[in-house]
Amino acid sequence: MKFILYNIRYGTGKYLHQPLKHIRGYLGKSVEQTDKIGDFLKKYKPDVVGLVEVDLGSYRTRRKNQATFLGKQLGHYGIYEHKYSQNSSLMKVPVLRRQGNAFLSGLQVEGQKFHYFNNGMKKLVIELETKDFSIFLIHLALGAKTRLKQIVELYEVIDSCTKPFIIAGDFNLFWGEEEIELFLRALNLKNANVKNIPTYPSWKPKKVLDFIIYSEGIKINDFKVLDVRLSDHLPLYVDFETI
Repeated sequence: MKFILYNIRYGTGKYLHQPLKHIRGYLGKSVEQTDKIGDFLKKYKPDVVGLVEVDLGSYRTRRKNQATFLGKQLGHYGIYEHKYSQNSSLMKVPVLRRQGNAFLSGLQVEGQKFHYFNNGMKKLVIELETKDFSIFLIHLALGAKTRLKQIVELYEVIDSCTKPFIIAGDFNLFWGEEEIELFLRALNLKNANVKNIPTYPSWKPKKVLDFIIYSEGIKINDFKVLDVRLSDHLPLYVDFETI
C-alpha cells in the first residue's frame, strides 16, 4: 500500500518566496497550485492520501472543495471535515470556517469517523477504516501544553482500535520526538521516519513536524520525505503492508 501525508497549506504555496509570504500564504488564491498538487500526487499513484490544511470551499479556491477536486483527479473517494468543532466561534469566521483536513482513498472504505479533542482550536481527528487497517489523521496544537493534552486524548481515541493502524499528520512537535516518546512506548508504536529527516520549512527544512507512526501489524517497506515545494511542509511517503 502506498500512503502520502501532505500538509498542503490550503494550496497557497506559490507565495512562499514572495513579500508578505506568511499573510499571503493563507489569504492568496490557490486554484493553480491545487492543480499542481494533484499532478504531483498522481505521479506516485497512492492508495490513500492524508491531507492537512485543506480548503473546503472559500474564495481562495473559487468555492471549490480541494478534497473533492483532488479526489476526482486521483479517482479517489474523499473524506473531509472542518477542523474546528461545530460549536466553535471560528466556524462563524469567513475563510476559517472552510478550513479542514481530508483523506483521499482509492481503497474500499469500511468505516469513517470524526473524533474531536476537548482541547485546542484544531480539534479534528479523522479515522479511516479499511478491511485490513485503519488510519488516523491529526493536526495538533501549536501550544505545547495544549498539544500534550491532545496527545493524551489521542491515546483514548485509538486505544479501542482493533486493527493495525497508522497515525499521520502535522504534530507540530517543536520540541522534537521526545514530546511523544511516552505515547509511543505506551502503545508500542514506531516512527516511520527513523532518521528524523526534517519536514519544515520546505525551502530549508530544519524541524520534524510531520509524522507517520504505526502499530504492530504494519510493516514499512519504504519511507521518503519527498522534495517537492508546493507547500511550506514537505510530504511524507510510505510503502507498507499489513502482516
